[in-house]
Amino acid sequence: MADYDDSNIFAKILRGEIPSQRVYEDDDAIAIMDVMPQGPGHLLVLPKAPSRNLLDADPLALAKLIAVVQRLAVAVKTAFAADGVSVFQFNEPAGGQTVFHLHFHVVPRFDGVPLRPHSGTMEKSEVLAAGADKLRAVLAA
Repeated sequence: MADYDDSNIFAKILRGEIPSQRVYEDDDAIAIMDVMPQGPGHLLVLPKAPSRNLLDADPLALAKLIAVVQRLAVAVKTAFAADGVSVFQFNEPAGGQTVFHLHFHVVPRFDGVPLRPHSGTMEKSEVLAAGADKLRAVLAA
């Protein structure tokens, strides 16, 4: 497995070099709106600690992160009145990973509605901002 590369896009977001719609932040993790969502409310949850993926993550950091993933999955389901939630996590290129900083996808799901492809087309910033506002409101309640 390759070493962690701190020039990845999520490391740049964590350092504030690239803007993002942050929905949640604590000492150990952040959650941001996915700019190429597979459905409304698609979030990415990532640790602040550098790790390439699940395979090299510090188990203590991972334990804290999964608690945040769970909290945000509940919030996403509520904020978007979803029928369910999918949580995805990919490791290494053969496993589907394209950004090499550990992250979880949290996607609200609706009966009969398939996921959109991760096409490379960016969502409009106002759509992402509106989704982020919905989630922040649920988290603040």
